[in-house]
Amino acid sequence: MSYLLNRRICVFILLGIGLLEGISCKKSQHEPVQQDQPQVFHLQSFQIDQQQNVYQAFQVSRLPVIRLHFDHPVDRQQMFTYIQLYDHQHRLLPLQLLHQSNDSVLFLSPTDSLQALSVYQLVVMKGLPGAGNALLDNTYAMNWITVIDSTDKFPRISDSALLTFIEQQTLRYFLDPASTAGGLAHPVSGLIRERSTSGDLCTTGGTGFGIMAILAGIERNFISRADGLNQISRIVHFLAHTCTRYHGAFSHWINGSTGATIPFSALDDGADLVETSYLMMGLLCARQYFHSADTAEQVLRQQIDSLWYGVEWTWFQQNGKSVLYWHWSPDHGWAMQVPVQGWNEALITYVLAASSPTFAIDKKVYDSGWARNGAIRNGQSYEGITLPLGPAFGGPLFFAHYSFLGLDPHGLSDAYADYWTQNVAHAEINYRYCVDNPLHFNGYSAACWGLTASDDPSGYAVHSPASDNGVIAPTAAVASLPYLPDASMQAIHFYYYTLGDHLWGAYGFADAFDLSVPWFDDQYLAIDQAPQIILIENYRSGLLWRLFMSCPEVQQGLIKLGFTVH
Repeated sequence: MSYLLNRRICVFILLGIGLLEGISCKKSQHEPVQQDQPQVFHLQSFQIDQQQNVYQAFQVSRLPVIRLHFDHPVDRQQMFTYIQLYDHQHRLLPLQLLHQSNDSVLFLSPTDSLQALSVYQLVVMKGLPGAGNALLDNTYAMNWITVIDSTDKFPRISDSALLTFIEQQTLRYFLDPASTAGGLAHPVSGLIRERSTSGDLCTTGGTGFGIMAILAGIERNFISRADGLNQISRIVHFLAHTCTRYHGAFSHWINGSTGATIPFSALDDGADLVETSYLMMGLLCARQYFHSADTAEQVLRQQIDSLWYGVEWTWFQQNGKSVLYWHWSPDHGWAMQVPVQGWNEALITYVLAASSPTFAIDKKVYDSGWARNGAIRNGQSYEGITLPLGPAFGGPLFFAHYSFLGLDPHGLSDAYADYWTQNVAHAEINYRYCVDNPLHFNGYSAACWGLTASDDPSGYAVHSPASDNGVIAPTAAVASLPYLPDASMQAIHFYYYTLGDHLWGAYGFADAFDLSVPWFDDQYLAIDQAPQIILIENYRSGLLWRLFMSCPEVQQGLIKLGFTVH
């Protein structure tokens, strides 16, 4: 059954099939009754588990009671030829008539218990016979989704053990396939694939995030220091000697076998400065982590510095403008014309551009370009929370995650915001919005929340309170653990224990789900898996925050931009 059919199953009945309006049924127009035509009668109202006249009901029990109220007595001898129940595969299921029924009010129930969290449809067909040769005027369809199976799918363990398990399982996405744990990293280069089905298509930003995740894995003893060093060294060597660079910057997508650019779009076939900044954040963390006198670690540090020093950040000012530009292509030049302006996920781009030992931007580029001379500020209240920066309701939650995988928001402030306050407010607004659930999507609750960019049944989309279509991504709540530890742990419990039979897999939580369809993704994305590991680890030990903030260049860059670090 297609997504659109699942999502609004009743759409197919808009022509010729009655829908309810108020407490009575809306009927299609028909010809006036002729003397030789039988009398017609109507379905006056219906209930499914006390939900009155709802064309798509949620949280229906597995043995629902269905009440059909007609304005004329029904021929009960023939009714099950015309009243039929179907599952999501359109298989016919048996119904039974309950004892409280009468000739015009039928109480029905499935003979057998229905499956949890599944789509069902009751169809009452046109022509249902009634007393005196009367016939039902139209076909009516009622659709519902059954309740979630609330039993635990896995044995209960301590929260600490659960967080460790999530980190360890999710890390397998980023490991060399030849490792003892097995993994999804590209077997030739060690680069990180865009998603679990990407083949040679690897992601620059996801590789930077993946390097940070590997460091957390070493620290947690999921892999050895030697194995982690070998994979990161292989990645760095490939980046330095095989990959195409554009004024020191990398493309969004890279072929993991050849190092060639894979175009992200028709004009986006060159440098991606924001993706490059995510990669550099990860490389700098690795440089700080592998700090010993060991020869292999020294070589790694030297290669990382070569890549870091080589990024021509000032080139991306497009001939000296007071703003950075996201893309540049040797074939299309600046045709994309996308300035990097806040508030969004790209604060790290300006921090690194100001921190560069070789091509550093001036503070005016930050103030005019990123902060838009103060227009970055918000200051309005959403869900009872004041939001310092950004769009209404804060935007997707990855705004609070990506830059802050390495950049520690604790005590970090500048002329525009305190960044701990900003991220906590953003996460809290997103959480409260889902709890309020103004669009009435199935399942949203204090235990099921988190809107960000992710897969959805139609492809890939950016989800936020201002752009909500019912899709929840586990990474949104899991990676918000430092900001809302209690709410995030409640969501983690729900995703693992309650929905684990649908969500939990070889590489942690699947990317997204929609309980209003219902739909569960069968894929994993690098940029959604890595923040879960990194921000869980930052919550527990501060490891990646400590590594990134220990970079002398970063400290100098922050001071240059007017940041205060407490």
